[in-house]
Amino acid sequence: MEIIIRKMEEKDLPSMIRIWNEIVKEGIAFPQMEELQDGRFFLEQDYSAVAQINGKVEGLYIIHPNSIGRCGHISNSSYAVSKAARGKGLGRKLVEHSLKQAKELGYRIHQFNAVVKTNSSAHALYESLGFIKIGEIPGGFLMKNGTYEDIVLYYYFLK
Repeated sequence: MEIIIRKMEEKDLPSMIRIWNEIVKEGIAFPQMEELQDGRFFLEQDYSAVAQINGKVEGLYIIHPNSIGRCGHISNSSYAVSKAARGKGLGRKLVEHSLKQAKELGYRIHQFNAVVKTNSSAHALYESLGFIKIGEIPGGFLMKNGTYEDIVLYYYFLK
């Protein structure tokens, strides 16, 4: 299995939109409630990357500022892996790549604001990479089924 992670190109947008919208439709991880209709979202980020497995786009990540001004040195990312490619270690490769890229972009800290508490694979991944748990916000995420789930905040020093 050959995995290549690279900066996104315009030709990748249909695959990126499809993968992103899979997660939005699941309603258990991304804060967006509406599906993307076009690729502007990815083009507006500081950096957008895709992961290819054997030449097919199966995952992606985005990097953008977490805040502005005096907190503008903190970045934030979102990651998406297609249903077909989950459980193959692609998420880990995406996160590792994004941390290197965030540092290259000049960020000093990487922060996650809303990791849904029931997303145990994400928690295990982030903690294994050295992310530090800041705390939890009770009921911070509205699940697709109408219930509220806690969210966890993490940060990572980009040394």
